[in-house]
Amino acid sequence: MKALVKTELGFGHLELQEREVPKVGPDQVKIEVKYAGICGSDIHTYEGHYKVAAPVTLGHEFSGKVVETGRGVTGFKAGDRVTSETTFYICGECEYCQSGDYNLCNYRKGLGTQQDGGFAKYLIARKESVHHLPNNVDDQSAAMTEPLACTYHAVAKTNINGGDIVVVIGPGPIGLLTAQVAKSRGAVVLITGLTNDRVRLEKAEEIGIDYAVDIQKQDIKELVHRLTDGYGADVVFECSGAAPAAKQGFDLLRKKGQYAQVGIFAEPEVPFDVEKIIQKEIRVVGSRSQKSSDWEPSLELMNNGSVNARALVTHEYDISQWEKAYTAIKSGEAIKVLLKPLE
Repeated sequence: MKALVKTELGFGHLELQEREVPKVGPDQVKIEVKYAGICGSDIHTYEGHYKVAAPVTLGHEFSGKVVETGRGVTGFKAGDRVTSETTFYICGECEYCQSGDYNLCNYRKGLGTQQDGGFAKYLIARKESVHHLPNNVDDQSAAMTEPLACTYHAVAKTNINGGDIVVVIGPGPIGLLTAQVAKSRGAVVLITGLTNDRVRLEKAEEIGIDYAVDIQKQDIKELVHRLTDGYGADVVFECSGAAPAAKQGFDLLRKKGQYAQVGIFAEPEVPFDVEKIIQKEIRVVGSRSQKSSDWEPSLELMNNGSVNARALVTHEYDISQWEKAYTAIKSGEAIKVLLKPLE
């Protein structure tokens, strides 16, 4: 089968290769991939900013159907529409595994990073990570369950009350999903971007986000103060991974506000305004990936219409067209790009 493989670390080194069709083992599920989403971390990996166990087939956001199950697997059969968590292996013994926080296990191996992932016709998932797709979740939307679960995980780390003013910085796929999850909690949501994010800000308006703000044309701080009688936002989610955005987020928050860092910074060291954290008593939390308990609620948000993931898909290519997909993303033309396997 054809697979899109990161052959070695550093910029580039992403090749379409012929790989053997994987064989299912005990407690495993073999999945035929329908769609696989390109994640920001795939871009970072391609550009050499994110380390993976090269050589490895990339792709950790996907939907598909079961084609075979291994010994010890119950609850799934050939033909079932499914998606899977990225977790392929955990130690099962550390305190994080024992508490269900698999995303923090030091020995965790993930699909598309340490284990061959979804930029191929078939992949192998562990049975505990596989989830059935609800009837109202189409295959394209289902391929976005993983990023949605990441945003659900981030929102769950904050306390949002109905009517809270929430600012989401960065209108990429993660920001647009975060905004929808926050709205499902009853918040009034503002999402911010730059002038070259016009397509994404227009999409935010289309899917019902309360305010889509081009901060190069509109004073976001003035808007937040007007909406909050001068107090500031209750919660800020920083989804861009840009250092200036982090500084802006602290500035927009009210005293005793909540700040969640969701976006991954390209540089490992980023200056934070510690003085504002102290003087405002801001609660700062990081959010890493997702865990098992985030998946079923995320699928239900799509199933009941609270989150419109399908609307974010602007481009589809097959895996041989990676360069076109990469260009569409980097140019700002695309919001979410899905790849299809080759026969």
